[in-house]
This record gives sequence, C-alpha cells and structure tokens, in this order.
Amino acid sequence: LQNLQNLHNPTPSFDPRFGRPAPFLQHPAIFSCRHRTDMASFFGFGPSATVEIELDNVANRKSVEIAAEKGKVEKLYLYIGNEPVSGRVKLNLGPKTKKLEHLGIRVEFVGQIELFYDRGNHYEFTSLVRELSPAGELTESKEFPFEFLNVEKQYESYNGINVRLRYFLKFTVQRSFSSNIVKEQDIWVQNFQKPPEINNSIKMEVGIEDCLHIEFEYNKSKYHMKDVIIGKIYFLLVRIKIKHMEIALIKRESTGTGPNLYNESETLTKFEIMDGAPVRGESIPVRLFLGGFELTPSYRNVHNKFSVKYYLNLVLVDEEDRRYFKQQEVTLWRKGTAKQLAQSGAKELPTAAGPDEAGPSKDDDKPAPSSSSTK
Repeated sequence: LQNLQNLHNPTPSFDPRFGRPAPFLQHPAIFSCRHRTDMASFFGFGPSATVEIELDNVANRKSVEIAAEKGKVEKLYLYIGNEPVSGRVKLNLGPKTKKLEHLGIRVEFVGQIELFYDRGNHYEFTSLVRELSPAGELTESKEFPFEFLNVEKQYESYNGINVRLRYFLKFTVQRSFSSNIVKEQDIWVQNFQKPPEINNSIKMEVGIEDCLHIEFEYNKSKYHMKDVIIGKIYFLLVRIKIKHMEIALIKRESTGTGPNLYNESETLTKFEIMDGAPVRGESIPVRLFLGGFELTPSYRNVHNKFSVKYYLNLVLVDEEDRRYFKQQEVTLWRKGTAKQLAQSGAKELPTAAGPDEAGPSKDDDKPAPSSSSTK
C-alpha cells in the first residue's frame, strides 16, 4: 500500500537501508513497471500491426442493424443463401514495426452457434479455411484478397434471448513468441423459401363443459412475414360472464436439450378484439397485420440446438378477472423474389405446424379449454 501511495506522491520515500530518502525513479514499484514494459516490447506485444477487412460490392449490398452488447447497434452486410463471400484484408504494420515474423496467415469463414448459458463452448457447423501466406516475415504493409465460393449457409443468422447464430470471417496471423493477430468481421445471412404447396386453414372447437363453447378459425396455417392473419371466432355456448377478449402473437425460443432445456416466451403484440359480454351465435372477426413486427421465420431444431416457434394466443377474461386461453401454433416463412429464391437454393418450408399447445400463463388461474376437433 505504501508503494502504491508513493506512485501518486512525487515526494521521495525514506529508505532505511541507506539512511536517506530514496530517489523517486529508483522506487521498486516504478522499476517493476518499467521492467514489464521493456519485456513486453522485447517480446513484441502491442500494436505491431492493424487489420482491416473489406468486403466486395458493399456499395450495392443491403445492410441490417442488429442489437449488440451494452445497447449498441451493429451494422452488418446482408448475404443470401449460397452467395459467395469475397473481399480483401489489409494488414498494416505499425509505425515502429520494421518487420513482422509469422508462422502463416489465413482467413476462415465460420458458422457458429453460441448458447448464452454455455458461453465456454461454441458449436461450429461450417468452417472453411483459405491459406493466404506461408510462414515468413513481412517488412511492409500488405493486402490479401480472398474468396469463398458456393458456401453453404443452410441456417439464417439469428440473435435471440438465449442463443446466437452467427457467420463471420476470421483473419489470423500466427506468431511463435507473441500472441496471434486476430480480426473478425460478421455478416448477416437470410434464406428465402418457396410458397407452401399445402396451406390448410385452422378450425377448432374448444370449450369448458356446460359453461363455454367457442369455435375459432384462421384462414391459413402458414404465413409469410408480411402477411395478414384473418380469422373469426364463433360463440356457440356462453354461460360465463365474459368481460372482454384479446389475442396475442407470442414468440417462443427453445434452447438446449434435457436438463439444459430453456424456454423463453416473448409477447410481440397483444390487443383487445372484443369488449363486453357476447351472446350465443355472435361472430368476432380477427385481422392481424404481421408487417409491423420484427419477426423471423419459424426455426425447427436448428443443428439440434434451438427452435423458434410462433403462437396465436386467444384469451377470454370474465368479470372475476379469471382468464381462459388457448394457443395455436402458426408457421412463418420468408417470402422472396425469383432471384432471391435461386440464391437461397429454394429451400422448403419447415414441417407443418403441429397440434395446438396450451398451458397456464403467469396470470392464468383457469386451465386451457379442451379441444374437440381440428381441421
């Protein structure tokens, strides 16, 4: 503590070994700090070189803004399907670096899944390497072109609550006595799908015996991300004093398996579609525009690590604030032009939405109505 205090106090400290104040520059803490700096310089640490990665044709390429850590927004260039990834890497030597010895220079294209509850392990599903230079030394700044042709990007980029799927370029200068020089550059990948050949409507009768019997119908089971959900709700039997009815679009993200399975649900929108008590035979229309929300396609068991599903949640609230609800899964897909479909390899849609799912929410105190028929 005395040594640290002397660092902030220019007054020389008393050294009992010499019987006089010790010179400030000979203080043990100062000497140790200078020694570490000299050793670091000797082994080549520090900004010996800087790296810039430039992608080709960025002037004509779309970009997306992605939420990054600490509330920051990151701008990434958009790639579609199997589109090639090319560009150049500029390795600029530092002003005090006369030569840079290395064991090889390479660039990698990596597809990786990161689970936030398992940050120590990253799961790579794509990895391609291009060797740019064998072992040797550089005496001046140099530019390295690279190109990855026909790169299979089977999954879309995704930035979720508990998981992230990313594609990135990784440039590495391998060195023996010093730490490697590494630079990463992320890109954003989207895939487009063909319209579904079969897209049945959803029609279901649900209810509570001798209390409530309703029938709801949605015009389709699969919607593109700018589509409109159109439906109707019929009241066949009403013996409960219902106060209002609302519908919500819920996104559910599932990550991991077994004991490490995590489900996170996010309500994207919720609005009231009926106010007041309905009577038998009444019909309530439903119309939900999807274009105004930040959506992704439905993902099913991506690399056995995570899934993303969407549900329409119908909720009825009675005069005692008891809630009766029913969830129905719908499939979302990304609609594209003919050119975009060709670049994406015209991927098929995920498996059709399965049976409806229901369960109590945090503020629900009534079980979900049972299902009597499904179309």
